[in-house]
Amino acid sequence: MRILLVEDDDMIGSAVMTFLKQEGQAIDWSHDVEEARLGLASESYDVILLDLGLPDGSGLDILTSQRRRGDHTPVVILTARDAVADRIAGLDLGADDYLIKPFDLDELSARMRAVHRRRHGRADTWLKRGQLALNPATHECLWQGSNIALSAKEFTLLQQLLEQPSCVLSRGQLEETLYGWGEEIESNAVEVHIHNLRKKLARDVIRTIRGVGYILGQNL
Repeated sequence: MRILLVEDDDMIGSAVMTFLKQEGQAIDWSHDVEEARLGLASESYDVILLDLGLPDGSGLDILTSQRRRGDHTPVVILTARDAVADRIAGLDLGADDYLIKPFDLDELSARMRAVHRRRHGRADTWLKRGQLALNPATHECLWQGSNIALSAKEFTLLQQLLEQPSCVLSRGQLEETLYGWGEEIESNAVEVHIHNLRKKLARDVIRTIRGVGYILGQNL
């Protein structure tokens, strides 16, 4: 997933960034409303993690703008405002979840997976196609009934292909799910991960569409 974190607290932001990067997620960190709006104008995100008390405004203004534009990107509010009225206001303005600080990072990750599943109309925690199955909650990969160990970025890349099994994804689209702002992207990073996945699973698990990108194989 590519995630936008909107958070002005350095300690909380750093902890969330480190944790989600270790899970293989691409995450961009905005410290205020203005920076967040610039990010939303230039990137497409799978989940937005939104603080409310920002130095130049309220996170609710960002949320309101997103929903008025018809942007349905899942939003999880992260805030110290624990009053019932605040929670109701956030959810009624279009947030998908509301988490009170301090929060457990594993719980945050689970809530992100839940809103992401709902966005894609899934209830099952497993992503399945033929003999291939992934569990984003446990990072398990099953191929032909056997557990296969994948690196965090290999898992993320394969998850992206499984979530859009009928789509050809370009190298640029796949890079966006692997690297956030300021991260150095090696020119052949996607090709290396695809090569490793084919080696661990099977050659025809991922097809190359020359000049376009990659798609899951037809006969999994």
